[in-house]
Amino acid sequence: MITNTGTWVTSRGTLWRRLRYLVLSIVAIPWVVLPFWILLVNSWKTDAEAATPTIALPTQWALWENLQIVIDQGRYFTGLRNSLIVAVPVVLGVLLLGSMSAWTYARTKSRTLLTAYYLTALSIILPPAVVPTVVLLTKAGLTGSTAGYILALLGTRIGVIVFLTTGYIRGLSPDYEAAAQVDGANRWQTYWHVILPLLRPVLFSAAVMTVINVWNDFFFALYMIKGTGNATLPLTLYNFANVGQYGLRWNLVFMHVILTSLPLVIAYVVLQRRVMSGLTEGGLTG
Repeated sequence: MITNTGTWVTSRGTLWRRLRYLVLSIVAIPWVVLPFWILLVNSWKTDAEAATPTIALPTQWALWENLQIVIDQGRYFTGLRNSLIVAVPVVLGVLLLGSMSAWTYARTKSRTLLTAYYLTALSIILPPAVVPTVVLLTKAGLTGSTAGYILALLGTRIGVIVFLTTGYIRGLSPDYEAAAQVDGANRWQTYWHVILPLLRPVLFSAAVMTVINVWNDFFFALYMIKGTGNATLPLTLYNFANVGQYGLRWNLVFMHVILTSLPLVIAYVVLQRRVMSGLTEGGLTG
């Protein structure tokens, strides 16, 4: 009797799980799969055929022609280089500085530092202050430069890292740090050899979110980067989409969007297991 009941419960659980997957699939098709298919299939079409984007396959293929135009006229590799120049130091900087700050905030009892923590965390929901930032960069002689843009991104993206990492560290036992200090480690050695390894799951997940956010940033880049030679991929896409003499060429715009997203897709496919394990460990620890 117990066996039959257990089998019935298992079958019911399997049924509900399959039903959830079915519902999620039904929702995903119109909201995820269909837009991606429209983006992909229209990037293969000629100008005339892609003037009105549809889900139909092209009657005349223009894949390689569109690809060549986007790479040459759309300055794709210039934008790719500049995006990498910006994304790498920003991600490394916010992870390092954010985790160091979070360690201090998590262990302090100072009201001043706790106030600083809340102000830093508050920056997540506050709108970006573009005009004051531009004024500060102008005073520092960094307006319109890649270095000024990197500093602006560092200042505006570090709040998320501090918020996530502080809560994570508060869930860790301080015995790890006490043991390191007993062994004669200083603050830097304790951070580098004890705290940082423990933070790998949450930092890896935070790095993924930061890369996506920085890679797709357009708002700050539009106001803070001058010259096509310094343009990141979102800016090269914007400039390319606005130079058409005969209206917006959707096939080329879609092709540029695909190429802009391609590095992120490749990185996700390669690091998928690390992303999922980092999210799982980060959610379970503490």
